[in-house]
Amino acid sequence: MPRLSKLTYHRGTLLLHPPPRGKAWIDYATWDDRVEKFRIRAIHYRPLIEALQGEGTSFTDEAKEFVPLELASRAEMTPYPHQEEALQAWKMAGRRGVVVLPTASGKTYLAQLAMQSTPRSTLILVPTLDLMHQWYAQLEVAFPDVELGLLGGGSGDRTPLLVATYNSAAIHSENLGNRYAFLIFDECHHLPTDFFRKIAEDAIAPYRLGLTATPERSDGSHRELESLIGAIVYRKTPEELSGQALAEHRTVQIKVKLSPQEREKYDRAIKIRNDFLRQSKINLGSLKGWQLFVQASARSQAGRRAMLAHREAKDISLCTDGKLSVLAELIEEHYPERTLIFTNDNATVYRISQEFLIPALTHQTPVKERHNILTQFKEGTYKIIAASHVLNEGVDVPDARIAIILSGTGSIREYVQRLGRVLRKGSQKDKLAILYEVVSEDTSEERTSKRRKGQNDWQKPKSRKKSAESKPKQLEIIEIPSPYETPSHSVPKAAESSGKYESEK
Repeated sequence: MPRLSKLTYHRGTLLLHPPPRGKAWIDYATWDDRVEKFRIRAIHYRPLIEALQGEGTSFTDEAKEFVPLELASRAEMTPYPHQEEALQAWKMAGRRGVVVLPTASGKTYLAQLAMQSTPRSTLILVPTLDLMHQWYAQLEVAFPDVELGLLGGGSGDRTPLLVATYNSAAIHSENLGNRYAFLIFDECHHLPTDFFRKIAEDAIAPYRLGLTATPERSDGSHRELESLIGAIVYRKTPEELSGQALAEHRTVQIKVKLSPQEREKYDRAIKIRNDFLRQSKINLGSLKGWQLFVQASARSQAGRRAMLAHREAKDISLCTDGKLSVLAELIEEHYPERTLIFTNDNATVYRISQEFLIPALTHQTPVKERHNILTQFKEGTYKIIAASHVLNEGVDVPDARIAIILSGTGSIREYVQRLGRVLRKGSQKDKLAILYEVVSEDTSEERTSKRRKGQNDWQKPKSRKKSAESKPKQLEIIEIPSPYETPSHSVPKAAESSGKYESEK
């Protein structure tokens, strides 16, 4: 009688030995002469299991170390319709996929609902230590009876429910890969990099959820999210949720003219730059063009002069005297409303702080000082804060009603995140949030403004046919005892009917 095939986990990969009967598994396997066994990428664990299952192949699965979790929430809330819709769409996609929702629309609570409907050992990935501690605090309230741990910032836990930074999880990916059945990637646009992608590739987790407000990346690598996590299964914009989960809002663009002196300096600097680009046959309309410009600026005095002229023109457009005059008028109009001022550079933040006596936040601000400023902003002691990029992502910013963008990049993500800082409803009834965008007229800032507002739906949620053939394969068909079988007890408050989650369509 032939020996039963055994599947084991080995440092981010799977070993299958002896080779089982059938052919479907061969598509995933590569022969490894070093150990004289077939080796399979860990990320292919689920399709491999389904392939073996589909052919009726018997095998022993010693790769998984998943454990069931008792996730009875103590912080029950009624989900918004978009949260229930997103949860259902994710389930219909086989519990794999990316959900795109605006900042402040309840992505964390959606993840909690997904965890309750998929009660297995779970690893939550976040990009910053601030976010790691925010998730920990919220999960501790929601699931106080579950052993919860941290990985990152000096902590090295290995609990069934673990919150980790992308950096720490990538370092330990080969040791974490078979411990967790469910991976939740917060701000999942960070995942498709050469280093962070190891987290997804070294993991056998059959269930994966990506959360982000803007999945697009300038390098185009966002397309890899489908293979690492799954396709986009649900997407809503701030406009679609305005007045529902998010506050009503409007955006106002204010164009500011350069002074005669500023215009003269700007035009002169732009001419120096453009003359060099024309002679060098460089087009700044792409990332490649910018890279060529940077390289050329290091090779000659003319290139260096062109780069300095480019920076001079940019500095003029970012912080004109006219912008500061508009800022003064907006502050006077809306005071004492809580207001956030965003810029593209630290120098402008410090100038605003000095001239208007407003607290400044940059990456140079010590953590304790930043915490103190945000606390006093929340309490109402400070009414206004000026910041560069530090509040864009990964920081719990108190409710505000007014946002003023004095300058920024052409990133859609940055624009959506800054808008999201004033969209949280908070305790205000009939809140109307206002986002002011102050742009220097007839400068490169106008093109930057258009880019950050552009639509680039690289992948809309895929429509799913209702035929039997289109139904996702589910792992409940495994006959041997497996970690995918749901306990018979009901899981409360998960925005779903009771029953085994694997059998839901």
